[in-house]
Amino acid sequence: MATAGQLELRPSYPIRTERLLLRPLTAGDTSALLAYRSRPEVCRYVPFEPMDRAGIAERLATYWAATAITDEKQGITLGVELAQTGELVGDVLLYWVSREHLGGEIGYVFHPDHAGHGYATEAARAMLRLGFEELGLHRITARVDERNGASAAVVRRLGMRQEARLVENEMFKGEWSTELDFAMLATEWPAHR
Repeated sequence: MATAGQLELRPSYPIRTERLLLRPLTAGDTSALLAYRSRPEVCRYVPFEPMDRAGIAERLATYWAATAITDEKQGITLGVELAQTGELVGDVLLYWVSREHLGGEIGYVFHPDHAGHGYATEAARAMLRLGFEELGLHRITARVDERNGASAAVVRRLGMRQEARLVENEMFKGEWSTELDFAMLATEWPAHR
């Protein structure tokens, strides 16, 4: 078992799954990112507004430029590309929340034209593997707006357990939001890998 002093994640890219390649985002991804991150329906339940080219360029130069996690309060956002075609269909996040508690969080955003193929589940499972097997986290969470049934279905398919339903806990984009909190422990991961 890893201790907090041993934690570090420097993956070899691309990370391959059955049908996908996960890799750092680049300036060449701007149009593909804009194709889904600019859409109001995609951004409805996530903590950002529809993005424009300038916003995407700023993220690519800052938050999305990270390719390793060396301490808490850091994360990696990776592009999700179809291995057969090279098309960018979404992005996934692994964030190291706490060194003391060995906790992390995952997130994902996908182009709606590619919904229903299991890509979000496949990519998020790869992020759980990175968090548990390579970074050495003890617990990984996912937070979902209750109105986003498709996202809740993804984390349930991953085998994450719903631990809380926080009723109208947050004023989110002008309305009260009920949050569903899911989690998985490192000891539970082998059954879902």
